[in-house]
Amino acid sequence: MLSDKPFEVPAYLKQRAIEIAPVRASVAGADSRLVLESVQAAHALNIIEPVLVGDRSAIAAHAHDLGFDISDFEIIAADSEAEASQRAVEVIRRGDARMLIKGQVHTDAMMRAVIDKERGLRTGARLSHIFHMTVPGSERVLNITDAAVNVAPDVESFMHIARNAVALSHRLGVAEPKVAVLSATEVANASMPSSLVARDVVERAMGGRNGGGQNGGGEIKGAVFGGPFAFDNAVSPRAAELKGIEHAVAGSADILLVPNIETGNGLFKMMVWFMGATAAGVVMGARVPIVLTSRADPPEARLSAAIIAALAAQNGKT
Repeated sequence: MLSDKPFEVPAYLKQRAIEIAPVRASVAGADSRLVLESVQAAHALNIIEPVLVGDRSAIAAHAHDLGFDISDFEIIAADSEAEASQRAVEVIRRGDARMLIKGQVHTDAMMRAVIDKERGLRTGARLSHIFHMTVPGSERVLNITDAAVNVAPDVESFMHIARNAVALSHRLGVAEPKVAVLSATEVANASMPSSLVARDVVERAMGGRNGGGQNGGGEIKGAVFGGPFAFDNAVSPRAAELKGIEHAVAGSADILLVPNIETGNGLFKMMVWFMGATAAGVVMGARVPIVLTSRADPPEARLSAAIIAALAAQNGKT
């Protein structure tokens, strides 16, 4: 059942990468061959101009082995994950970079530096993670949020998560993304709390019960919300038709707001392992977009995430 399809950088992202100017990017923990390979690939496509933060000697050694000329890059010494994270964030705060890339540091170390009240990158919005999902041979994009940062969001948290996802979609060229708020049913039911949360999120976002097809009085503009939806009726027109669900979002969602981190985590990993999907992870809601990838991610996911963050950085505040 596991997919043997090779991972791909989506064709539309490759095209967008050609069209944009390089973005200065602060790399926390650049002292790793894997990280520098990703930085090298993004730089070769003229996506980023990196600031490399980490152990100077290790950075130089790995760059030499890769044949990667880093002589023109700013290199900032750091002796630990915490220091690398803090110094990478400082680069952003002083205005010398417009995106942050997680390198060879643990997520908790970097995010601790990001959310520091005095020296971090908080904006007043809640940070959230978005997986930009694509599968080989298809032009469809599905954004899953939140599968990595927010564990069990309440309605207020969901509003932040939704705003971040809609903002990213806008910056990727989707003028009015369709947002499905997931549960396991299409009818709000007190015995299934996630369905009540989904209903409330849609009402606040759109300004009416289940959106009403309009959002003139809603809290989030430039998007259409629907929910609660089970997964099949959010992504499959056929499933929605069979169940008699008539809604602008039904069967054609661009964004999936999952009820909890377990749902999102399982969903994106199933798409990766069963469908060969490329999962490009980006955090929004901070001063700058943050590339948050895992050491297990393939190069295609890392490069896709860098392109997405660069596009987000070029199109306004996060």
